Amino acid sequence: MKTSFIAIALILTHVSLFAQHSLEKLWQTDTLLTTPESALLAADGKFLYVSNIGGKEANTGFISKVDLDGKIITREWVKGLNANKGMGLYKGMLYAAELTDVAVIDVKTGSIVRRIPIEGAKMLNDITVDAKGIVYVSDSRANKIHRIENGVPSVYLEDMDNANGVLAVGTSLYALTNGKLQKIDAQKNKSIIAEGMESGTDGIVQVKENEFVVSCWQGIIYYVKADGSKEVLLDTRGQKSNTADIWYNAATKTLYVPTFFKNTIVAYKLN
Repeated sequence: MKTSFIAIALILTHVSLFAQHSLEKLWQTDTLLTTPESALLAADGKFLYVSNIGGKEANTGFISKVDLDGKIITREWVKGLNANKGMGLYKGMLYAAELTDVAVIDVKTGSIVRRIPIEGAKMLNDITVDAKGIVYVSDSRANKIHRIENGVPSVYLEDMDNANGVLAVGTSLYALTNGKLQKIDAQKNKSIIAEGMESGTDGIVQVKENEFVVSCWQGIIYYVKADGSKEVLLDTRGQKSNTADIWYNAATKTLYVPTFFKNTIVAYKLN
């Protein structure tokens, strides 16, 4: 009998290790957005902030509010931003990565209270904020990650090839660099968690401890497991639909995907 139980346990473990995940489409916004690049759940969990790059002209970017059923609440909640992309929240302030500055927005008033210029910035991209309120922002063209503490920016990491998605978890920072997912500890030691993804790695979210979902701008989304192996959850390259900087609602297991040139946000249930 004991042998049987051990055999069953081994089978269940084997199945668990090779369990496949999938995405089930829930809804899609209309096309009133303009080059949506990233999405972020509000602090109260009731709606999304959506960062729209806008047109080719400078300062045509804006941030929208979208409810959790896909309805656009306010198209231009904050406007006049410059090629804004990633966002982060901390104590009532929304941080938005513009081309060379980080805009700080008061969420109560929807007003830009200040801009933090990043010296030598070429194209700021994603943002994450840790539990202490330290802001990390990637610069994809300069291959750097900057750190902002108490409003003062500094270079945190260099030689980060095409740095894009960043995610602060505890004392560690996870970063996407040209098809790789890296983990950087508090002493700045780097280790590769997963590699071999499409080169345009864009957004990263944690869905379980040591398990992540990673998007690539070209239109592919991966599930990255604890052992570094990965599986494809979505591939919309054939439809020429991009998958930019994603966000995950752990409470509802919902993944929100900005489609960039398709001008929509698509919500998927992660199974």
